[in-house]
Amino acid sequence: MSLEVVIIGAVAAGPKAGCRIKRLDPGARVVMLDRDDLISYGGCGVPYFISGDVPELEGLLSTSFHFVRDAEFFKGAKGIEVLTRTEAVAVDRKAKKVLARRLDDGREISLSYDKLVIATGSENLVPPIPGVELEGVMPVGNLHQAQAVKQMVATGQLERAAIIGAGATGLELAEALNDLWGVEVEVFEMAGQVLPGLLDPEMARMVQTHLQGQEGLRLHLESQVQAILDDGQGRVRGVSCGGREYPAELVILATGVRPNGRLAAQAGLEVDERGAVVVDEFLRTSDPDIFAGGDCVSLPHLLAKERVSLASGSLANRMGRVIGTNVCGGQARFPAVAGSFCIKLYGLAAARTGLDQDQARRAGFDPAAVLVVQADRAHFHPDQKLMYLTLVADRKSRRILGCAALGENGDAVVGRINAVAGLLHKGARLEDVSNLELCYAPPLGAALDILNAAANTLENLIEGRLRPMSPAEFARRLRGCEKEGAGDTVFLDMRAMDNVAPYLECHAPYWVHLPQETLAQRLDEVPRDKDVVLICNSGVRSYEAQCLLNHHGITNTYNLSGGVAAVKLWGEPILRQTEKEEE
Repeated sequence: MSLEVVIIGAVAAGPKAGCRIKRLDPGARVVMLDRDDLISYGGCGVPYFISGDVPELEGLLSTSFHFVRDAEFFKGAKGIEVLTRTEAVAVDRKAKKVLARRLDDGREISLSYDKLVIATGSENLVPPIPGVELEGVMPVGNLHQAQAVKQMVATGQLERAAIIGAGATGLELAEALNDLWGVEVEVFEMAGQVLPGLLDPEMARMVQTHLQGQEGLRLHLESQVQAILDDGQGRVRGVSCGGREYPAELVILATGVRPNGRLAAQAGLEVDERGAVVVDEFLRTSDPDIFAGGDCVSLPHLLAKERVSLASGSLANRMGRVIGTNVCGGQARFPAVAGSFCIKLYGLAAARTGLDQDQARRAGFDPAAVLVVQADRAHFHPDQKLMYLTLVADRKSRRILGCAALGENGDAVVGRINAVAGLLHKGARLEDVSNLELCYAPPLGAALDILNAAANTLENLIEGRLRPMSPAEFARRLRGCEKEGAGDTVFLDMRAMDNVAPYLECHAPYWVHLPQETLAQRLDEVPRDKDVVLICNSGVRSYEAQCLLNHHGITNTYNLSGGVAAVKLWGEPILRQTEKEEE
């Protein structure tokens, strides 16, 4: 008797599981159902469809060979029966049946299964803001909503938009509307940073500075929208925030998603406190004949000692394959997740994996972290760009806990983070990254890669040779000196005079020039009664200066992490006023 499988959900995990089942067991009967009439699409590509980078909607619905993945495609090419516009309303686990309803005519049908796959995805969180029901207010969580937004901008109906939420979706949509269509965009975020929960505050601040330089895009952090305003005819005319009104013809709700585990919960399956379906390493639910995957499930975090739910097309597809294998009797395992993430905004790529320093501390580690700035290719190659990379490790065990990076060459940024993601799953330690073998050719990398350099720098920190100062603390101290006229800090600039001159003009007498190559002969000029911040372009020469000063017993020094390059991207306002800074 052939295996009967029902799959609920047909976007990512569901289709991948179905195709894997049919490859392993061509005689199996696989029925897949979904509420929508558009299925098996690349949801992460929605901002690029709206921007016009993906010119037609079919681009998100097609295979790499340009076959549209609709019901006919799955029937003919994959042998899978697909029921679109069909909603699963109940699961009878005892009878092993799924009760479903056709949305177009209300007709109910019953589907028997030997194995059931739940891939119900996630649903948008809609905040309880007055006016949220108005026309022109929407999340952009499916292709129909994406089409509506694209139609507005393509026909000239949209000049101003408000986006509530500065997470990945909100910022990608902001760029899609602003950069290529010229729409004026206001982004409102309750947290004090962009990409909350995705990047540490230091990296997020650098992204924020980059975004604030974009014409027609305005960020409002620590800002809560009080109301969405009605034009008197049931359509949105703007939002109210902080006592001001901001006109808008469109309000996008980018306020996050939650796992859609309601059907599983109603069937008596185990779900967690967020409503996500709990699965084991084989992606089985609490019922051994029911599997689940994609955005609707929770998975153990590799390092954080908790279960997490991650909305990711990559995770969903990989889970689908594991489910397909196990439905057919296999024993494939799905590993704990490290939470890898990447994004590209206005030409700047950001990526991370694992834990940042605060997350690691909450997980029970004793973390140390460094910020390193270095060229992503050989420094003499014309294609090189600076990369900003943070590496985190546990002080005692020296286990690598996480990594984040920023840079203009997105392939280089993601390549380093992917390397660390793989190492995290192997329990790698600091020495593994210090000596990590990476490809090298001047157009593609550096002889000593930034990952190697970051691990070496972190080793220096843990062993007490390096005393760093973050860009945030640097900015705080510099503002203090400006306010007081003098303070308990001196900024010792180790660079050449042509770099230093505008800083001396702006910040003397607490900004002092002492070239690194002359330091050994001028030790008596280093103050002993104040904290001394050592400064160069990237933090390398100033670290060498710190080593020399340590040797001579001068230990009141701090090395500016990432040097002036990091402070520039951080966006310290005082430095932005010095227009003669080197580029």
